[in-house]
Amino acid sequence: MLRRTKIVATLGPATDSLETLIDMMRAGLDVARLNASHGTVEDRRRRLALVREAAQRADRCVGVLLDLGGPKIRIEGFRDGRVLLAEGAVFTLDTELDPKAGTVDHVGVAYKNLPRDVVVGDRLLLADGQIVLDVERVGATTIGTRVRVGGELSDRKGLNRQGGGFSAPAVSERDREDIQFAAEVGVDYLAVSFVRQAADIEEARSLLRAAGGEARIVAKIERHEAVENLAGIIEASDVVMVARGDLGVEMGYAELTGLQKTIIHETRTHNRVVITATQMMESMVQNPAPTRAEVSDVANAVMDGTDAVMLSAETATGRYPVKAVEAMAEVIGGAEKYQLTHTRHRQLIIEGQFEGTEEAIAMAVMHTANHMKVRAIVALTESGATPLWMSRIRSDIPVYAFTRHESTRRRVTLYRGVYPVIFDVTSPDSMHELYRALFKRLLELQLVKKRDLVILTKGELSGVQGGTNSMMILKVALD
Repeated sequence: MLRRTKIVATLGPATDSLETLIDMMRAGLDVARLNASHGTVEDRRRRLALVREAAQRADRCVGVLLDLGGPKIRIEGFRDGRVLLAEGAVFTLDTELDPKAGTVDHVGVAYKNLPRDVVVGDRLLLADGQIVLDVERVGATTIGTRVRVGGELSDRKGLNRQGGGFSAPAVSERDREDIQFAAEVGVDYLAVSFVRQAADIEEARSLLRAAGGEARIVAKIERHEAVENLAGIIEASDVVMVARGDLGVEMGYAELTGLQKTIIHETRTHNRVVITATQMMESMVQNPAPTRAEVSDVANAVMDGTDAVMLSAETATGRYPVKAVEAMAEVIGGAEKYQLTHTRHRQLIIEGQFEGTEEAIAMAVMHTANHMKVRAIVALTESGATPLWMSRIRSDIPVYAFTRHESTRRRVTLYRGVYPVIFDVTSPDSMHELYRALFKRLLELQLVKKRDLVILTKGELSGVQGGTNSMMILKVALD
């Protein structure tokens, strides 16, 4: 059985070898993530070139996701790189302090509007909530706090306000430069950080389209406000990312698992793609194997129906980037083998009206496929829309997106249970030749055997986007 849930892995210093990237792709990497929070545009350009060369050498279709840095809500640096904050100590956040002048008494803050966004009594959290500060005084450029939960604090750690409420816009000036870069190089997905409302997604999409980019937009759910506006954000987005780091800090870790399941369910219900991210195999930054708790975490996300799971520091800076991908693929395979929610031979319940012909055909295909001994589903597609609709219904039957467009092939690498195949639908001159070419391609790739049943979806006019309007049940033969 093919692995249905996809793997997103973050690039960084640990993946800057072409050989490492090739090995990661052969181990199961589906989408490479470029994190704009670190490094320069030239770093991202160099890594993108490496990804594309590695994909060609590995003979793999690999998508690319550029993750915008968002507003810099972080502390600055310390003179000695790190300090140890004691419980009960006074600690000052200073927006005017030199970025490298931090001590055990104070540290600079990159977010200049912080004093306007907090009041006495607020609770601030640093380093994914490991350090907790109570606000006791707010000045024009400084915030006086008392350490509630201490510990080691190092440079450039993230800063959150418990309960959310920072006024920083989702799209920063630096993000605008990265959006231009995304359009220039043709990335497949663009992730927007610290989204609060649907308008943040619309702004990013508008900027990207104005720059000539066609990437699909990913909404990172990591703010308290995003949870309150979840339905609108999902509707405005193409993909939703459960960004569990900042989300857990702002909402509280006790709610995180329930929120994750809710976001996955709501996203799939709205026929959007969902990625589950952050610290999925964090121990593999230093260790060659995941913990049992991490295995359960990944497996539960898979069983909940996530389209993809994501590796961050595990591959970007970890000691075992290839092993992390291998471990993720192995855990996904195990979870899918025992998944309790397969729909084959079950009633498919559809609520509401179909949005159009493509959705209607896709739902008819999946209902049929789940009640017949069908080996594969073949979707002749220009944009990848029909395979996306199909992937919203749980099934163990693979969906092959046959397309002539490289951008579409890369896009579907993120869709659960969908696999790209190079095929020019405009080449065959007749239906008989089309079927023969399809069967030949399927047999060459060893995706089916002769006499297997497959379901084919196509449009009346070959090569026309949005034209899928028919399905056929065919028996594989070259006669």
